[in-house]
Amino acid sequence: MYPQPYLDYLVQFHVERDYFECHEILEEYWKSSPPEQRKAVWVGLIQIAVALYHQRRGNQNGAIKMLTSAIRLLEQHREDVQQLGLDSAALHLLLTKRLEEISTGIAYRSLCLPIREEALQRAYEHACALRNAPVSRESDLNDHYLMNKHTLRDRTDVFAERQRQIDLREQRRKASEK
Repeated sequence: MYPQPYLDYLVQFHVERDYFECHEILEEYWKSSPPEQRKAVWVGLIQIAVALYHQRRGNQNGAIKMLTSAIRLLEQHREDVQQLGLDSAALHLLLTKRLEEISTGIAYRSLCLPIREEALQRAYEHACALRNAPVSRESDLNDHYLMNKHTLRDRTDVFAERQRQIDLREQRRKASEK
């Protein structure tokens, strides 16, 4: 009933608190759909994770920007939020309160998305059980890799693909000159 990447996102969000991975998981899922079928609700969920990643690292401006965008987007797609088993009204209140906290300098603390549907709760708990994980835990603010993943992750595949694209463009350019 719920896409596996969504359940993976929820586990990363609530258990691992790996907001960078949340972004990666849902972005890949969102991009797997044809452009005309991509749902904005996924972008809103990605933006929540990115906002929390920024807040946890002390980047208040980035957190405010992302959270403001997420709130606006998810408000426009309340029905999609509900269909994903989340409580849209509770989520709006939670995010609005967090935005106010960030704006006033209150330090990061872990946040849980309000699950409304029992079916989603069961699917999520099952996904946690498959990983021998609890259904929630607090962020480890001493985990340097978790806090700075965007700069520390292995980007070899990204650089290789970038170079491949450059090489392809160069080949096309040379072929067109002949």
